[in-house]
Amino acid sequence: MLKFEELNLQEEILKAVLDMGFTETTPIQSQAIPIALTGKDVIGQAQTGTGKTAAFSIPFLQIINSDPVVQVLILTPTRELCIQVEKEIRKLSKYLRLKSVAVYGGQEITRQIKDLKAKPQIIVATPGRLMDHMNRKTIRLDHLKMVVLDEADEMLNMGFLEDIESILAACPEERQTMMFSATMKPEIKAIANKFMKEPELVKVKSQELTVPLIEQQYFEVAEAEKFKLLCRLLDIHRPELAMIFGRTKRRVDELTEALQKVGYQAEGLHGDLTQRHRDMVMNKFRNGQIGILVATDVAARGLDITGVSHVINFDLPQETDSYVHRIGRTGRAGKEGLALTFVEPREFPHLKNIEDAIKRKLTKTKLPTAMDAKLHNAKLLQTEVVAAIEKGAVLNYQELANDLIQEYGSVDALAAVLEILAGDQDKEYEINKIKLTAEKPLKVKRSPDRRGHGRGSKQGDSKYRGDGQKKQGGNSGHSYNKDRGGKRDYHKKDYQKKDYQKKDRPAKTAPQSGKKSYRGGHKTTEA
Repeated sequence: MLKFEELNLQEEILKAVLDMGFTETTPIQSQAIPIALTGKDVIGQAQTGTGKTAAFSIPFLQIINSDPVVQVLILTPTRELCIQVEKEIRKLSKYLRLKSVAVYGGQEITRQIKDLKAKPQIIVATPGRLMDHMNRKTIRLDHLKMVVLDEADEMLNMGFLEDIESILAACPEERQTMMFSATMKPEIKAIANKFMKEPELVKVKSQELTVPLIEQQYFEVAEAEKFKLLCRLLDIHRPELAMIFGRTKRRVDELTEALQKVGYQAEGLHGDLTQRHRDMVMNKFRNGQIGILVATDVAARGLDITGVSHVINFDLPQETDSYVHRIGRTGRAGKEGLALTFVEPREFPHLKNIEDAIKRKLTKTKLPTAMDAKLHNAKLLQTEVVAAIEKGAVLNYQELANDLIQEYGSVDALAAVLEILAGDQDKEYEINKIKLTAEKPLKVKRSPDRRGHGRGSKQGDSKYRGDGQKKQGGNSGHSYNKDRGGKRDYHKKDYQKKDYQKKDRPAKTAPQSGKKSYRGGHKTTEA
């Protein structure tokens, strides 16, 4: 590792870094900063929490000046990360005559236009909102010296590829580009080949993709038992700050409501919430007013919160990089963390893919029973009672205690009080009543020999239709489907025009009382 004094930084930057309490660089900083200071393009593979914001901010703070034009652009996938990165840049540049602005969706664009009129040198933006400003001509990129793509893999996952390409195409060719990503997908390499000039790859070793200080465990559990397991783990571990990840917005809402019903201080976070609501939830979590944050992957990107001791994957993520990002919320700044993952039996192939990608095996852990949780709570209560006695915090209840002991005996009286304090029976009853809506199974890739065939079809077997329903009438030209109300279902291949031409049909004779006749299948009116 390098000391920041060894990087020959401007005095103002070095002073700000030291004010933040940093003296030595992290692995990604020690590799990326020296290369970037030479003016070369850089691709860095690193997840959140490794110090990558400083890894790209320090180099551009070293090269830009106080001219009132936009000289640096940082693109981020989410508004939370956008806000977080801009705050970090503000700390690093506090002794420099520079201005930075965060530009993201969900905030009034008129307010952002007002901030942009102050002529900032640095803009941190989400792709969609930046495109809005570019179309309005409220942001001009003519004088850019550096472009940074932060969490590029997540921007691609969110469908921002076209926006990113449009933005980079609008930037001056003579610029420096830095790109950071937790994973190196082919699409990332394609962007690098198209928009970067001989970039140097700063790759975190594969075994470091997940921080060694994070203990990773998994539980084999059925969908119907997940919530019960979650509550037991929360009772046993008693985390001060924990993040729980669900796969969908509906899951986050249901899980948050269920946790609140049984007495946990929890709030949910996902993309459908207003920015004001999201800010309120995050402030509560940062300030310790709530101890549990339930979130989707996208909403949690870029959340830099110290003190998160536990990450619980209530639903296994579809993508490996989502797993890396999730557990990166804990084990930050050299602290230990615990990542607990719930795995349904049908999801073991996905778990194996994750383990292969991070080059690390998760530890299978035995499911805790209700008795395990109860015994753990009893030990905690014993500790609290002893602490209260030692503090002398029992004087107000001595008379009541004497009355209870005389009537019921000391052991029964104390046991009853502890049972009331624990509240285990009532809580277990409420937990068992809660039923969450089951999530859809994770997508499984079809094997090549079944590709192109419908569900339930058999390759090369003419008795089976592509929709998985067996024919009932051989080659009679129709099938009988009870699910469609008993109506006949005709198929084009068995009902060809050439075999049933209207012109070959015999003329029908209209009723004698009418003046109309039917010839050759066509209705005509006689003169």
